[in-house]
Amino acid sequence: MSFPSKYVLFIILMLLSCDTGKLTLIARLDHALDEASAIETVIGSPLLWTIEDAGNKNHIYGIDLKGNIIKNIDVRNAKNEDWEDLTSDPLGNLYIGDFGNNNRKRKHFTIYKISHVKDLAQETHAETIHFKLPKGIASEDFEAFFLLNQNFYIFSKENEKSLLLKVPNTLGTHIAQLVTDFNLKGKHHKITSAAVSRNGKTIVLLNHDKLWRLTDFNTDNFFDGTIEVLPFDHSSQKEGICFKDDRTVYITDELNHSEGGRLYTFELH
Repeated sequence: MSFPSKYVLFIILMLLSCDTGKLTLIARLDHALDEASAIETVIGSPLLWTIEDAGNKNHIYGIDLKGNIIKNIDVRNAKNEDWEDLTSDPLGNLYIGDFGNNNRKRKHFTIYKISHVKDLAQETHAETIHFKLPKGIASEDFEAFFLLNQNFYIFSKENEKSLLLKVPNTLGTHIAQLVTDFNLKGKHHKITSAAVSRNGKTIVLLNHDKLWRLTDFNTDNFFDGTIEVLPFDHSSQKEGICFKDDRTVYITDELNHSEGGRLYTFELH
């Protein structure tokens, strides 16, 4: 007995979804995106935006909800030393966090500003925001950030203790401010991406098998508020998170052999 192709596709998607816990599989990412290290929505754009990390092109990609690359934009004056995360602002500008630091030897870090990304075609030039670490702070690996109240909040990726830095959204070179150090408790709490809801009331921090939801904070020491752990029951190299709306996030993971390379949604119940 033969089955219509649409039913075969439905069965395949169900099988692919069976091991993803509370994650809902939306699409496989384009095969060209082996190491998608971020995901971000931008006001006014129907696309989701992603990048790849160290060793890949200095390009930003706009993808649709089927995972297809719709826009491939070369940032001509930018170097992909280690692009790790994306954030955006209410004016439709996109920001690339070039602050990955696996060998912990970097002393200078960059945030690239891509103005009005939805209007771009094939190439652009970025404006730059540079920052150095505060005196006495050892060089760390940073993989996550978001923009809130015209400041970037940047999280280090650590097992024992993590750092939260603050850098103003102003072109030029800055000394980052240490907001706090923190420990989310538990053996595996490396933060690979971060996002804040449009209303500024909810923060999510991503890990391979869970996320942390931060709410009820009154200052930029976000860890003084309520911290909830939301497990996925599914572990993969998850590297990108952003808000779809105030209750739902998009998540991506990197392709690792036959696993990963997918776009999911996750409900923040």
